Amino acid sequence: MSAPTIPENARYTFGGDEFLFVEIDAAMSLAANARAMTIAQGLRSMDLAGLIEICPANASLLLRVDPDILDPRDLRTEVQKLEEQSKAASSVVLQTRIVEVPVWYEDPYTDETVWKYREGYHQEPTMSDLDYAAKVNGLTDKHEFIRRHHSSPWLVTMVGFVAGLPFMFQLTDQEKQMEVPKYLSPRPSGTPGLTVGHGGAFSVIYSVPGAGGYQMFGLAAGPIYDPQQRGEDFGESMIYFRPGDIVKFTPVTEEEYRTMQKQVDAGTFAYRTFPVEFDAEASQADPEGYNQRLLETLA
Repeated sequence: MSAPTIPENARYTFGGDEFLFVEIDAAMSLAANARAMTIAQGLRSMDLAGLIEICPANASLLLRVDPDILDPRDLRTEVQKLEEQSKAASSVVLQTRIVEVPVWYEDPYTDETVWKYREGYHQEPTMSDLDYAAKVNGLTDKHEFIRRHHSSPWLVTMVGFVAGLPFMFQLTDQEKQMEVPKYLSPRPSGTPGLTVGHGGAFSVIYSVPGAGGYQMFGLAAGPIYDPQQRGEDFGESMIYFRPGDIVKFTPVTEEEYRTMQKQVDAGTFAYRTFPVEFDAEASQADPEGYNQRLLETLA
């Protein structure tokens, strides 16, 4: 599978004297996201005085500076150098980690919200979100959709919208990527925290309960956002996921989920993670073979 073409040069825009916006492409693609991640990693390694925040997104970066320390025009020069280096590199390789996320699919908590918001909210009021997702993807039933959902890894392309929420793009052949429309009208409330949802080509995990417009498939077992930073997963940050993380969803039973919840309450739960190198071009060239090698890390 050939990589999509992205613009030769990024577009740079200043937001006052504190922000620099770097647009790699107007549309999300694995190639554009990989370049944004590469530039972000390069900036972190430089440890520039006055660079306050680096926020990579699907096909862009937003950078915040202290203008009394770092002139945003000087920052643009440094980013342009990193951009040229990424274009000259033979391949884009990210130093990242693979994370196993246990999911209780078809749980009763998201199911309750699913059936509360149908008429006027959903495209198919008589179908569950999972049944609808299977239908629009031309699959036999919801069980095949669930299998497809957890059988391929997902790349965290950005984190945000609400604190700690990861947007994830499935690493598979384009024709096998699953897409599901968002609700016709967002749910005003009731989405459980840690709901695994899907909208467009992206899966997410809702970090907190509340409103939402993505289709709902199940509950993740572990926390992804903790302002109190309890447990080893939150030693460095209250937000667990980072752009560039690779996620492997693993289905669990209700009993396994309940056991993990006791570990969460006791502060002993920890995600299974392993460091990996992610080669974006190799992933696009042979998605199935590359995924198999990635997932062997968790075996």
